[in-house]
Amino acid sequence: MIKRNTRQLERVEFSAANQKLKKLADVEELRQWTRGKVSSIYSFDLLAGHSCPFAKDCRSRAVETETGRKVVDGRFTQFRCYAASQEARLLNVYNKRKRNWETLRDLCRDRSTTAEHVARVLGESMPFAGLIRIHSSGDFFNFKYFKAWVIIARQNPAMRFYCYTKALRFVERYKSEVGSLPDNLKITASRGGKDDHLITPETPEAVVVYSEAEAEAKGLEIDHDDSHAATGGQKFALLIHGIQPAGSDAQRALVALKGAK
Repeated sequence: MIKRNTRQLERVEFSAANQKLKKLADVEELRQWTRGKVSSIYSFDLLAGHSCPFAKDCRSRAVETETGRKVVDGRFTQFRCYAASQEARLLNVYNKRKRNWETLRDLCRDRSTTAEHVARVLGESMPFAGLIRIHSSGDFFNFKYFKAWVIIARQNPAMRFYCYTKALRFVERYKSEVGSLPDNLKITASRGGKDDHLITPETPEAVVVYSEAEAEAKGLEIDHDDSHAATGGQKFALLIHGIQPAGSDAQRALVALKGAK
């Protein structure tokens, strides 16, 4: 007998919509899932950077120190992950995401754990919702974990799930080994990672830009409220935001944006 089956099911924690996600309640194309109610919108988060094996341009993570937490950028970081800065500043945010990350990481490390079991952990913890953003912080850190979210989406066809990801190899592997993804799971490629070569002209894609002029030059609309990602199937831009490394191009761009406002 597998010991895991005799113990209490592991628990993780979802988060109610933040200020940005609350705006999705006003998006007409999403009303089928939100019913115009903020209370129907949630996110699920892991520790930024720690759970993002394919991040490159935005690779940052909060690490614990003797006096608190600080952000450590990756070797190739061009702009800092907003979520990592949050986790460095806000202890309750850091702790919730850390518990989620460690629970799921440990589950997925166990070779006897199936994707179905991971999905059951997620499903038992999931609130009654209509729209869920998978990872306002973090990413799919292995294939078993990715498959678990696909299972969740299939089990809940009346709900809409959406995400940004740099783990494009898992998306392609699933399509190759298993088949098509469910229609209620909308995945947007997040450019700036190790799997950028898998992005095609048809791939829904988000690109971080340093100005509105850059977005215009690339022929991309700027998504200010996550509606482009939640509705799915588009290529669009995300405007640089958050706390950026001192002296970086990203910081200078942020200063210029604030000055323009």
